[in-house]
Amino acid sequence: MTSVVIAAHNEAAVLPRCLHRLLDGAAPGEFEVLVVANGCTDATAEVARSVPGVQVLELVEASKSAALNAGDEAATRFPRIYLDADIELSAAGARALASAVDSGALLAAAPARRLDVTGRPLAVRAYYAINSRLPAFRDALFGRGAIVLSAAGRARFDRFPGLVADDLFLDSLFEVGEKREITAVTTVVATPRQTRDLLRRLGRVRAGNAAMRASDNRVRRARRASWLVDVVLPRPWLLPAGVCYAALTVLAGIAARRTATQQGWGRDESSRTPAEGTSR
Repeated sequence: MTSVVIAAHNEAAVLPRCLHRLLDGAAPGEFEVLVVANGCTDATAEVARSVPGVQVLELVEASKSAALNAGDEAATRFPRIYLDADIELSAAGARALASAVDSGALLAAAPARRLDVTGRPLAVRAYYAINSRLPAFRDALFGRGAIVLSAAGRARFDRFPGLVADDLFLDSLFEVGEKREITAVTTVVATPRQTRDLLRRLGRVRAGNAAMRASDNRVRRARRASWLVDVVLPRPWLLPAGVCYAALTVLAGIAARRTATQQGWGRDESSRTPAEGTSR
């Protein structure tokens, strides 16, 4: 049996498709689903309660780490899936993730990712043409919107730290061979709709990742030249996209120095629309 913890802050617009996608086709009681509505000013909690079989917790504070910790305290089953509220994961996909760690050979797993760049401006598409090919994402846990841990994997840490890079934190806990990308399951990750939205997202991600690395030396170091060495040089036709990627990364680094990393969700609102985000 599997627990699914969904930390949700003002997710009323996207949460229904997340929950219905997960529970449609699931056997009664197959998943223990916990939605932790935190700091919400919309109908997130009410929407979650309207779905049969979903448990709802409410926190006053808007904090993803606090929500994940509250969900963990209430959850009773393993494997345990941490699922973003704007990501669709089917019952079959959740089963496949849980099965991957249930045997004990793996401690953690995540789905493959597909980046939705439909209708995005050229700069956004160029950035993700490079990002999608970075070797850092191979068998990593971050950037997919869903992570599953076995009981032994969850025992690797006490509580989620009060920082925004929760997926990078989980990734840092496991060595190669202990974690894996499950290619049979794919989540569709919506990308920012405008270049300015991408820069805001990148600034927050860079700031959060830097804070996580400063607090924990297990977190993998960033390879700043990977876009050139690992992506562009083997594929010279990507040079224009690489130049755009490098420029946006520099601008994001400047934005990161202005970003507070200890509070809030730090998410891109432009990509969170009811029509986006699917998985199989």
